[in-house]
Amino acid sequence: MSSPEMATRRKRKPLEESGQPPPAKVPYRSSSCRPAVTALSPESEAEKELWDFYPIDIESARLGNHGPRPVRVYADGIFDLFHAGHARMLEQAKNIFPNVYLMVGVCNDKLTHYMKGQTVMNEWERYEGLRNCRYVDEVVEDAPWIVTPDFLEIHKIDFVAHDDIPYGAKGGIDDVYKDIKAAGKFVATQRTEGVSTSDIIARLVKNYDQYVRRNLSRGYTAKELNVSFFNKTKINMQEKFDRTKKKMKDVKTLSKDLMNKGRDKSFEIINRWDERSREIIGSFLDLFGREGAINRALIDGRTIIQRAISPPRSPTHASAAYGSDYDDDEEDDDDEDNDIDDNDDDDDDYVNQAHGRRRQANDYSDEDLP
Repeated sequence: MSSPEMATRRKRKPLEESGQPPPAKVPYRSSSCRPAVTALSPESEAEKELWDFYPIDIESARLGNHGPRPVRVYADGIFDLFHAGHARMLEQAKNIFPNVYLMVGVCNDKLTHYMKGQTVMNEWERYEGLRNCRYVDEVVEDAPWIVTPDFLEIHKIDFVAHDDIPYGAKGGIDDVYKDIKAAGKFVATQRTEGVSTSDIIARLVKNYDQYVRRNLSRGYTAKELNVSFFNKTKINMQEKFDRTKKKMKDVKTLSKDLMNKGRDKSFEIINRWDERSREIIGSFLDLFGREGAINRALIDGRTIIQRAISPPRSPTHASAAYGSDYDDDEEDDDDEDNDIDDNDDDDDDYVNQAHGRRRQANDYSDEDLP
């Protein structure tokens, strides 16, 4: 399904334009699964006929020693954009005494718009919101702005619940609950700070463009939202800009992730190369270093060559004439030749001495021999 079709389906038609009947009334089963009754309805009158109404003072109501009849407590208001603050106030009113029958008065649109100003929800929506609140037993529609003694008598109200802050009204009225407080029929509830209908509307106004874009994407037209062509064009351009900005942010995040992965991979490659280079250098030193195999082979080859070019010499007549003494000298010569690599200077001296003795022996004549 395409996006425009989904947006069209999300948009809900007003009840009067949908052609559908209102929701059927839920049959009576228990107070936990049925809506509150409406004041002056047959159900409301039947409730009043169950009890004998006698005055109940506030002390008896708190102690619960006023008999089986529930204490009838009345709370009123506009209840536009029904929120948590409203629910918490009604919860307090329902539990202000041990046994309470809670009645809630809701002013109609005409009176509310005159006394307070425009509402977001119409009166039917506000009535239904209260009728389906778990704490409410009865809803008084078209409630008056100021509670009068006659109103208390008609609905058999014992006490009126509201927060203790003076609530003014047009005509110079400082507090609409002044007479109720003087009669001892007022019980105070606590406001929930930071939560009110005005606060919610302020949030909507603050984020106006965001909510207009939201509803335009859900199938509402600019005319239905009372948005001019200029503002619609501006909002559409802002939406495109935000989408582009989001894409750029996503690309930036992806690029950063790729860079981090590439950096980690580079470090891994460098570490591997470092380990490999150390292995290569170690192998090179084992082969070509001072104590390496090639150097040792060269030294051994040099020794073999030196021995090959300096073989033992043959015996002479002088050696035969002098016998074993000369043989000993020749053996000493062989020993010195074998040690030539250790001390070349000593070998040269020894060889010169040996040649000197040979020349001396050759100088002897046959007559000199014994």
